Amino acid sequence: MLSLPLLVMAVLALGTYWMVRSTPVPVVVAPVKPVVHNPDYYMYAFSVKSYDTTGRLRTELMGDVARHYPDTKQLEIEGIRFLSHDKEGRVTTAMAKLGLSNQDSSEVQLLGNARVVREADALALPKPLARMEYQGEFLHMFINTERVISHKPVTLLRGMDRISADSLDFNNVDQVVTMQGRVRATLYPGTP
Repeated sequence: MLSLPLLVMAVLALGTYWMVRSTPVPVVVAPVKPVVHNPDYYMYAFSVKSYDTTGRLRTELMGDVARHYPDTKQLEIEGIRFLSHDKEGRVTTAMAKLGLSNQDSSEVQLLGNARVVREADALALPKPLARMEYQGEFLHMFINTERVISHKPVTLLRGMDRISADSLDFNNVDQVVTMQGRVRATLYPGTP
């Protein structure tokens, strides 16, 4: 009879040991770090080039100082200069005090004294293309779809013509310019 309490205590101890061994270990959740907008690297006086599948230069992105932000995967570039070559070989240049580029340079935002220039093409068919220049404090370029948009005042110079407006949406593929707001134009005869 004296061994019965000892036997019960041994069974309880073995049961407790089995429960402790079979209970899953609690997962320790690491505290979530707040997302910070800090650059992970810098580039100074740099040039980044991208090529198409045939090896032709497609874009070249240059600047004085660039900061890469891993949280947004963007490059912030001071003194940005950008060259883009289209399928016909025409060159479009862009420049501004500050630029924001996405990871593959297919989208570039120009801020502060922004300019986008497409040089004239006398050999373009069905008719020659005049030199075009966009000026403003903000221009947003979409390289793959060949668009330039802005929600701020812009000036368009085409040959000798001068057009200013409160906003811009230029689609180079369709050759359509949509300007809204207070639109003012000075047009000269004979501009292609």
